[in-house]
Amino acid sequence: MYNLGTVNDVVRAAAFIGEINGVDPRKVTIPVIGGHSGVTIIPVLSQSNPAVKLTDQGKIEALTKRIQEAGTEVVKAKAGGGSATLSMAYAGARLTNAVLRGLNGESNVVECAYIKSDLTEATYFANPVAFGKNGVSKNLGFGALNDYEKQLLKEAIPELKKNIKTGEDFARK
Repeated sequence: MYNLGTVNDVVRAAAFIGEINGVDPRKVTIPVIGGHSGVTIIPVLSQSNPAVKLTDQGKIEALTKRIQEAGTEVVKAKAGGGSATLSMAYAGARLTNAVLRGLNGESNVVECAYIKSDLTEATYFANPVAFGKNGVSKNLGFGALNDYEKQLLKEAIPELKKNIKTGEDFARK
């Protein structure tokens, strides 16, 4: 199972980083790990390529928060009259394209995806994965995190586990 929300978070993070850096967001690669709600969304800004042109910790925290709350930002901008349907459509096309390219035998097809995982104590976790002829061919993990990102991960895990339990309980009904 792949979660479009994760790709949507990646797209939003790339858009914000592109804006800050003055570059085309399509040229930004940024892993977003964890889940797809509030504090479970962890943009790994230290691994952004190109690097995020922010050094002030307060601005890094503000960007992280903006990425975590970007969906809410869209809903507020629409005055409650809708959701982020266009960005979800783009995320769906992007994820579908990655899966199909992998199924077609293309190598080095990487996208962040929310998958069953043993990387953390959460049963499911979003991070970069490689797609291949059978779907996910390799879980690439989330690499080295800086101290701030490690703290975000520590804070995210309890909420992520709660979200997973809620989802599993719903699926059982």
